[in-house]
Amino acid sequence: MTIKAFTTILISFFIACIAMAQSSLTTADSDKAVADATIPPTLVNATEDHSLVTVLGYHDFTDGSEATEMLLPIDAFRKQLQAIKDLKLKVLTLEEFIEWKTGNFKLPERSVLITIDDGWKTVYTHAYPVLKEFEFPFTLFLYKNYVDGGGKALTSEMVKEMQANGASVGSHSVSHPYPSSVKKRIKQGPEKYATFLDTEFGDSKQFLEEKFGNVVNTYAYPGGFHTPEMFDVAKNKGYTCLFTVLPGKVSKKSGDMTLPRYIILGTHDSVFESATSFPATATSTASLGAIIQTTRHPVTPAAGSTIGDRLPEISTNLSDIELLDPASLVMRVSGFGQVPATFDPESKKFSWKVNRRLRKPTCDITVSWKLLEAEKYEKPMNWTFILNRRATYLPTTAPSLPAAQPSEDANTAQ
Repeated sequence: MTIKAFTTILISFFIACIAMAQSSLTTADSDKAVADATIPPTLVNATEDHSLVTVLGYHDFTDGSEATEMLLPIDAFRKQLQAIKDLKLKVLTLEEFIEWKTGNFKLPERSVLITIDDGWKTVYTHAYPVLKEFEFPFTLFLYKNYVDGGGKALTSEMVKEMQANGASVGSHSVSHPYPSSVKKRIKQGPEKYATFLDTEFGDSKQFLEEKFGNVVNTYAYPGGFHTPEMFDVAKNKGYTCLFTVLPGKVSKKSGDMTLPRYIILGTHDSVFESATSFPATATSTASLGAIIQTTRHPVTPAAGSTIGDRLPEISTNLSDIELLDPASLVMRVSGFGQVPATFDPESKKFSWKVNRRLRKPTCDITVSWKLLEAEKYEKPMNWTFILNRRATYLPTTAPSLPAAQPSEDANTAQ
């Protein structure tokens, strides 16, 4: 199978899985700082542990090609890492995660585990330098048949260098079997299916441990697909934590065989926002996630920015679009629907002044247009900005106190 065919099938399956599983995370406004990332682990009773971990799942990276579901521009990756740093989220090593999940150690209330699947060479050439710059640990889920596979695959030496600088290694099977392949094995009967699972879980673990010298006790299901038979095999082989592609936060009580993971897609900014949003717990309030977006044309307010004005002007500069059809321009604003935005033919600015105070914590904008003589609209431009509602409700100056009035006794004394 060619790399192109492999990627196409993988993309289709991931989109189907995530579309069905992605739950809508509703979070409240909060100014509470995220738990300090420098808090050391301490012993804790598991029933009192309110820690939540977001597990991020990445695949392939690019510094020039257009983003796809599995291909993330490295500039966007850098922005995401910066957002994690700005949110003061603790970035865990795989060993810290396992020690917390299967042991009696406490993490900060909100943490992140960065994982990267498959073993694409761009992990080394593109993502690794950025991770190293931020000094963030990360985990590589590798499948045996792709290590040293030539072409676009990581080499053993690349993996070893990354291990020396913060990377851990987990298993992603031997052959990266698709669900259809697994189902065919099931139809061949229990014996052959058991042999198949023994190879995928056992041989991959042995290969990675011998090749890279570390204990391999974590596994990422290819495509997130799993069957009950896999759980016993995994336990017998010594795996302690296994990851899916279904989004959600990991808590102390999450099942070790089906841990949730946010698969970060190059064309869906909202996944990272959901991943970095945290619900309220018994000891902390909810917090909004980071909005990481890039737009094809300049916009105001900027994508992902936080503003205090509840009546802003929303605009975009479309001066670099040739053959733009001004009559086709449409702007939609969340909470307002289509709005009567105006187009300045000289500056090519398309804008609208909000006429009713914004009240929600985020505002989503969509601008659409067609080119002259085109029948179909171009791909719409979407962006989101954040409203600092607390700031907008505070007075800019303290109210003046009324002037003191002389008392009757004072008047009499005069």
